[in-house]
Amino acid sequence: MTGGSSYREVVFFMQEVAENMLGGKKVTVVFVLGGPGTGKGTQCANIVEHFGFTHLSAGDLLRAEIKSGSENGTMIENMIKEGKIVPSEVTIKLLQEAMIKNENDKFLIDGFPRNEENRGAFENVTKISPAFVLFFDCSEQEMERRLLARNEGRVDDNIETIRKRFKVYVESSLPVIEYYNAKDKVKKIDASKPIPEVFEDVKAIFAPYAKAA
Repeated sequence: MTGGSSYREVVFFMQEVAENMLGGKKVTVVFVLGGPGTGKGTQCANIVEHFGFTHLSAGDLLRAEIKSGSENGTMIENMIKEGKIVPSEVTIKLLQEAMIKNENDKFLIDGFPRNEENRGAFENVTKISPAFVLFFDCSEQEMERRLLARNEGRVDDNIETIRKRFKVYVESSLPVIEYYNAKDKVKKIDASKPIPEVFEDVKAIFAPYAKAA
């Protein structure tokens, strides 16, 4: 019996050690989610500056891969042109490579996972579980107001496009937030407040990750 118990302890220990290990280092990952116009980008820049995280945007990585002219980039570009969804594994591989190449061990992953399939694939492929999800919560009316203020051109077209983005966000991203909320891993921020006030709330959440003076 003792041997069995000790074997189980060893297996458990190995699982603990393996978890969140990437490229020989233990990484801290925070998913940053929120609808269009919630100010995620602004707050991510603040977190990078004050708390020493590296900001990774799935969209930026895909665009950079396309620009590189690699075989992978050409495949991604063709899929987007054909209106196909880029497979989760492709985006995850880019995120994984970016984290391994970077000397940092603290990462903000912005705008990913976009849906439950993304989420499951990320955890299965990388064996990384996020420390928490930073969720910027904002009413649809306020997001719409901000996005329209940023845009120029025909208002009706803009409103129609914006509302389509809201619909996709609600249908795809909210189930991801609900999944992590059930695991008590969601830190919700009221993103309708002015930027400096929002950052005060963000700072309170990230205080344990403050850079050493």
